[in-house]
Amino acid sequence: MKKKIFGSALSVALGASVIFSGGISKSSAAPVNKEYIVIFKDQSQLPAGYEKMIKDAGGKVTGKLDKLGAVEVSSTNTAFLDKVKKSSLVLDAGVEKIVYPEKPAYQEAVEPGDISNADLYNQNQWDIKQVTNNGASWSLPGGTGKPVSGNDIVVAVVDTGIDYNHPDIKDNYAYGKSFVPGYTDAMDEDGHGTHVAGSIAGKGRILGIGPDLKVAAYRVFGPTGGAETAHIAEALMTAADDNVDVVNMSLGGYDWFQDPEYATKDVVADVRLFNRAIQYAIQKGVTVVGSAGNNGVDISSPGQLAGDDNGSVHRSPSSQTMIRVSAGGALKNLTFYSNYGVGKIDVMAPGGDLGPNYDPATKTGRDNSYLCFSSVPLYDKQGNFLEHGYAWYAGTSMAAPKTAALAGVIIAKYGKDVLKPVQVKQIIQSSAEDVFKPGYDEKAGFGLINAVSALNQ
Repeated sequence: MKKKIFGSALSVALGASVIFSGGISKSSAAPVNKEYIVIFKDQSQLPAGYEKMIKDAGGKVTGKLDKLGAVEVSSTNTAFLDKVKKSSLVLDAGVEKIVYPEKPAYQEAVEPGDISNADLYNQNQWDIKQVTNNGASWSLPGGTGKPVSGNDIVVAVVDTGIDYNHPDIKDNYAYGKSFVPGYTDAMDEDGHGTHVAGSIAGKGRILGIGPDLKVAAYRVFGPTGGAETAHIAEALMTAADDNVDVVNMSLGGYDWFQDPEYATKDVVADVRLFNRAIQYAIQKGVTVVGSAGNNGVDISSPGQLAGDDNGSVHRSPSSQTMIRVSAGGALKNLTFYSNYGVGKIDVMAPGGDLGPNYDPATKTGRDNSYLCFSSVPLYDKQGNFLEHGYAWYAGTSMAAPKTAALAGVIIAKYGKDVLKPVQVKQIIQSSAEDVFKPGYDEKAGFGLINAVSALNQ
């Protein structure tokens, strides 16, 4: 099973090609520069003397995460990890991996000629209707995301950026920041982040769960390729410092804790950094939401995920303190691609699929109307922008933002900085609709999210 999912020891984009972090070479012809994460025992600051310690171990600091007690390091010294771990300052050190936006299980752009002047929410957005009870939640206090009192409620989208000029999003766009080296603009050149943003706060021809919420782009992915863990951690840390209310992370990542190229102890630093960043945000009052992944497997059994290989495979990031979301269909079913697992799923939200007659094995019986419809920028094959458009997607990355938006409207009901993240999570869980087994189950967690029930608590 592990080989089916991965084909790479460190990280793989869901549906994308294999990328080894820092490069791996068994040739001794020339020293190979590798990227590492070093995590210090002090979580709140970088310790005195750390730069000399890194230099003495043969490394160069390339990035600092002061408030997380971590640094990025490059080194050609094959003994770097062994040396740096001997320091009394260091808690963990390991190879830095590459994380990718979670590729949709299915996506299909809508050609300009296919878009009529009809209301696209009424036409296509069964998923938004499912969560809002056909818009009934919008008549409740805070239900549109407009705060009952105080400042705007902001949902940070840690993703590919946002098409902030899209007519269905621009009025609810708060601001954007880029953490992609060489790219200062938070503009979305992929479509994934804009689709997520439209599901949260679309207000135009499409509608989001909270059409008066604000979205902020924290761009961590360039037009191609992935992002180093440290850059995502920095984006999450920055969002928390910016006092956003909710963070959505529709990321695709796994960690294999028995990589033959590295010892287990050399891999876990990456996971620890993610957990530190998530905890940092939650401690600053941010509700953090993440997707469960699109491999259609039980992620509660890391040993089984490894298949014929030794060790264990874990979904990452997947902290128990965040809200982890599986994907449901229009018929309130678990979608064929959604990951699941006892203790790994908190709630289910609509992520879309290809209908009840679709056979994943033969790929027949497809019905696109069961997919999730939202905003995207449209580009040609050369990467040239065409227009602000729309697309059908399916994935747990479409389910997570609906839950993030629900968190936003719950916060809007009570006011900014009033509820703690654990309280927001409890409201979402306790108000969810039982769709499978009574109570908690491995597919939907505590159930299918419901905005009306949540706002009536």
